[in-house]
Amino acid sequence: MENTHTPFSLAKELQRDCIELADWPLCKVLLMNDSQYPWFILVPREAGVKEIIDLSEQQQIMLLQESAKLSKLLQQVFSPDKLNVAALGNMVPQLHIHHIARFKSDAAWPAPVWGKLPAIPYSDEQISALKAHF
Repeated sequence: MENTHTPFSLAKELQRDCIELADWPLCKVLLMNDSQYPWFILVPREAGVKEIIDLSEQQQIMLLQESAKLSKLLQQVFSPDKLNVAALGNMVPQLHIHHIARFKSDAAWPAPVWGKLPAIPYSDEQISALKAHF
């Protein structure tokens, strides 16, 4: 859904809780600032988009390609037991897709990571090391 009247801006909750890592052709790549989980978020840089079906067919394909790229990167870098990939949006309506590398040894396993424990922010060194992959 092209919206030429309103420029794209990142939801305030995502600005508050995440670190911007990269801009891919369609999506902004974010890192949730909680070092307990490798938790990344793709946000299509299109204004007013709440659902995947709000994107054009070409953008939907690109979103799937970027999601697969991020998922493969998480598998290569972290070797997780499971990848959790989801677009929920109950709290933040702006379309964003969570990609979380999960481990049987992580603090929330097997429950969802949301609200399980207080976030532990990344150090500058950890952020720099993660940015090197993008």
